[in-house]
Amino acid sequence: MTTDGTPIAGVLLAGGLSRRMGGGDKTLRPLGGRAVLDWVLERARGQVGPLAINANGDPARFAAYGLPVIPDVVPGFAGPLAGVLTGLDWAASHAPGVEWVASFATDAPFIPRDLVARLLGAVAEDGADLACAASGGQQHPVFGLWPVRLRLDLRRAMLEDGIRKVDVWTARHRLAVAEFGTDPIDPFFNANRPDDLAEAERLAQSGAI
Repeated sequence: MTTDGTPIAGVLLAGGLSRRMGGGDKTLRPLGGRAVLDWVLERARGQVGPLAINANGDPARFAAYGLPVIPDVVPGFAGPLAGVLTGLDWAASHAPGVEWVASFATDAPFIPRDLVARLLGAVAEDGADLACAASGGQQHPVFGLWPVRLRLDLRRAMLEDGIRKVDVWTARHRLAVAEFGTDPIDPFFNANRPDDLAEAERLAQSGAI
């Protein structure tokens, strides 16, 4: 729940195959002596109420976090849009009264601590249906705010229309964009490859964050 009392749940998107990292769970790779996921959680927890991890495979690898682990409701590793739908379904079933779900990519350790509040503000300002973050002139649709009321629309889009790209579906609705600065670093820097993880380590030790 945000500071103004808006009921918001969160879904941590960890359902990918991490091919560019060489496989495995990139969010469990170490960064500054703890897992990347710990960095994300530290910043996400205070921004939402109920929180779940969207991940496929054995949920036991996330047991230490004490959070629900929810596998994709669309089979075949259908990408982050499947994770969003999974989060919306979970919120509808397990978080009565929640109107919104915020999604967080779990390979971006430096996400803004006011991400959800800024997304919610963008929706209100634009009279939009949903919102995503942007920085450096680039949108980051996996960092989004999604209304639970659109979950059936999203399900139809994925299962009947075969839509897999986030921006293809969001183009069907009124999307607000919350722009974030990139000084001293881009808060949506993501560790997709081993070189990225090394750069994240450098940033973490630099004190820039």
